[in-house]
Amino acid sequence: MAVMICNPTRLSRIRVFNTKNYNLYYAILVAILCATFYLVGIWQHSLGPIPNSATAGFLTSASCSSLRTNQLDFRPHHFPPDPPPEAARVLHLPPCDPSLSEYTPCEDVRRSLKFDRDMLVYRERHCPGWDELLKCRIPAPYGYQVPFRWPESRDFAWFANVPHKELTVEKKNQNWVKVQGERFKFPGGGTMFPRGADAYIDDIDRLINLKDGLIRTAIDTGCGVASWGAYLLSRNIIAMSFAPRDTHEAQVQFALERGVPAMIGVLASIRLPYPSRAFDMAHCSRCLIPWGQHDGLYLIEIDRILRPEGYWILSGPPINWKRHWKGWNRTADDLKAEQSRIETVAKSLCWKKIAQNGDLAIWQKPANHIRCKANRKDFKQPRFCTTQNPDMAWYTKMETCLTPLPEVSDTKEIAGGELAKWPERLNAIPPRIRSGSLIGITEKIFVENIELWKKRVSYYKKIDYQLAETGRYRNLLDMNAYLGGFAAALVDDPVWTMNIVPVEATINTLGVVYERGLIGTYQNWCEAMSTYPRTYDFIHADSIFSLYKDRCEMEDILLEMDRILRPKGSVIVRDDVDVLLKMKDIIDVMQWDGRIVDHEKGPHEREKILFAVKQYWTAPAPTQNQQGIKTAS
Repeated sequence: MAVMICNPTRLSRIRVFNTKNYNLYYAILVAILCATFYLVGIWQHSLGPIPNSATAGFLTSASCSSLRTNQLDFRPHHFPPDPPPEAARVLHLPPCDPSLSEYTPCEDVRRSLKFDRDMLVYRERHCPGWDELLKCRIPAPYGYQVPFRWPESRDFAWFANVPHKELTVEKKNQNWVKVQGERFKFPGGGTMFPRGADAYIDDIDRLINLKDGLIRTAIDTGCGVASWGAYLLSRNIIAMSFAPRDTHEAQVQFALERGVPAMIGVLASIRLPYPSRAFDMAHCSRCLIPWGQHDGLYLIEIDRILRPEGYWILSGPPINWKRHWKGWNRTADDLKAEQSRIETVAKSLCWKKIAQNGDLAIWQKPANHIRCKANRKDFKQPRFCTTQNPDMAWYTKMETCLTPLPEVSDTKEIAGGELAKWPERLNAIPPRIRSGSLIGITEKIFVENIELWKKRVSYYKKIDYQLAETGRYRNLLDMNAYLGGFAAALVDDPVWTMNIVPVEATINTLGVVYERGLIGTYQNWCEAMSTYPRTYDFIHADSIFSLYKDRCEMEDILLEMDRILRPKGSVIVRDDVDVLLKMKDIIDVMQWDGRIVDHEKGPHEREKILFAVKQYWTAPAPTQNQQGIKTAS
């Protein structure tokens, strides 16, 4: 039997040789396959494009030839077609008929006749419904001119701007207003101050101090052409003047044309649109308000808006009736009884009569209600109010109850907190904030707000050269005033600002505005403002369109702004960029020139600022086509 002896070294060499051969064969096979697939790919590419979904499936000779002409289609084919797009709304806001040049929607005379004449309810605000809103722009009368600049405007206005001569005839002997060629002249007279408003105010100053800064805000009921308020301005006292529409033709319109704060308003059945404790002084010069009637309701309302230690001034009937009763065409007994009723109501309100000299009588409200509550044993009426918010004054019915003052611990303490003298009052911490009665608004927030608006107004003036030009504007409106920072930053300019706190605002801050020595009112911007067309030279709107986004249409608010803005007047709106872009589309068809600029902090802020100017245009001349408008640069 043969025996084989294995050589280990030789076996190892055989294994290495076999492994090398295997790797070589593998590499050759891979190379052949790669070359084969490459050649197949070239051949396929030469046939044409890859079949798409329309040609997928079994191919015939005809479909094969068509593949060479088809293009690749990567679009999905598994969804239904889009619905047809809605037609874009074409916005058309043409000029209104020239007969509407003085249209005041919520004080429309024809609408007012539908309401009760008792207690002058028909003269209150009665706004049109949604279906009655005008979708057109109120024209200025033909020949309209930019008003005189302040202080010249105090004494003069263009006749073409307020083409009414009724007052020049009706009040001819009382120096209210006169016609001088193309201009009206306002001599400063009034029914009860034939020597002029300045001399009349001097008479008041002899009875109470108008110079020490304690009296800053005033209200004039039944204001006429507001000469009393006009002449108070030189004494650093700002008056809110109001009168009903058309009691005397265009009286409030004259006041505003003169550059004097004024509104259309009436003491009837609802509260005046101001917060409690707002005014340092209230005034009535033959305003024909029946103060002693309706259980003293109207004096009770004056008490609500008068601050502690504030003054009420009355001249005209029945004051000094022994001298004037024949000229007033009333009996002495009637006038005597009327004065007695007024005196009784004033005492029931705990007012103190501090002076009666000639035609003037002055009462003062108490500093607090400690003693007033104690004397309810003597005066059963009016009782103290227990339900209504004293600052709620938008369509809020008046009640014959006395608005209680904030509680104090001492009879000498001023209820609600003592106010600083003017001008320190402007930037002093307002008592409503100092007491913590406004939730969420601290002293720190107030101070920061002052600095914020100084910076913002400085930025505005760099962009809007007309705002920076001293005297270019006079009547300003802030549609969302908050703490009054915008108006405060402009206090050294020859302007006044109507500060609006929207009734939809989260916090009612109008009381703070008044405690700063500024004026303003409440407003729902889904309705028209109680003012004539062409009231304001300049309108400022901070976030107002975001506030009303889901409440009413943007174009309706813009049409109201256009109504109350004078030709060549300016607008500054700050809001979210999307809101401003939508707004820009609307103002482009309203004959406004506008542009959007970055926030003062830079381009990365979503809030932007829109600057716009209303172009000059008027109603056509009476002989022209009434469908046209007169335009000018």
